[in-house]
Order: sequence, then C-alpha cells, then structure tokens
Amino acid sequence: MAELQLAEVILAVIIGTLAAIVYSLRVLILMERRVASMEENIEKMTRKIVADEETIKNVMVKRKR
Repeated sequence: MAELQLAEVILAVIIGTLAAIVYSLRVLILMERRVASMEENIEKMTRKIVADEETIKNVMVKRKR
C-alpha cells in the first residue's frame, strides 16, 4: 500500500514538472513574439529616419548650388 502512494507522489511530481516546463515554453514563446514585434517597430522607425536624413541631405545639396 505504501508503495502505491509513493508511486502516486512520484507521478504527481513528474506531471507537475512537465506542466511547469510547458507553461515556461508558452511564456517564452509569447515573450519572443513581443520582442519580434518591438524589433519590427524599431526597423520601421530606422527606415523612416534614414528616409528623412536622405531628404535633408538632398535639400542641403540643393542649397549649396
């Protein structure tokens, strides 16, 4: 009888550990998606800044002439 209870406890610990791993992976995936979204936004802002700099550069070149 005691062996059965010990087996149940061990099984519960294993299942709990697996559930914690699955939850951690879920959180990790959500965080990765957020970081990817932030990287996309930074990329968009960078492209806009580069375009603005090109515009300013062209205006400055025209003024020198």
